[in-house]
Amino acid sequence: QVQLVESGGGLVQAGGSLRLSCAVSGRTSSNYRMAWFRQAPGKEREFVASVSWSRGNTFYADSVKGRFTISGDNAKDTIYLQMNSLKPEDTAVYYCAARESSLDSYNYWGQGTQVTVSS
Repeated sequence: QVQLVESGGGLVQAGGSLRLSCAVSGRTSSNYRMAWFRQAPGKEREFVASVSWSRGNTFYADSVKGRFTISGDNAKDTIYLQMNSLKPEDTAVYYCAARESSLDSYNYWGQGTQVTVSS
């Protein structure tokens, strides 16, 4: 059973930076795709970025391209989301997610961490 624990959220001014971390435990191989999603108040959860543990290829939502970077540290079993040039519209609860590479849907989720960007 894969378990995910996020950390690193907080309050930051517009234009600032934050780095989110997702500690991963319980995975038995590198055949996982890891992702960050976010959910703002009154909105549906949306995809932010993803990375393959085994291949390292990444995908980003258009709204964060060029500002956010997703990465993984195999030695630490941790996924990161570096967020730069933050905007008030980035305010949301950010969730770490995982799925086996053979699946289409993410089936493991963390508890979420709040990111608030003030204008």
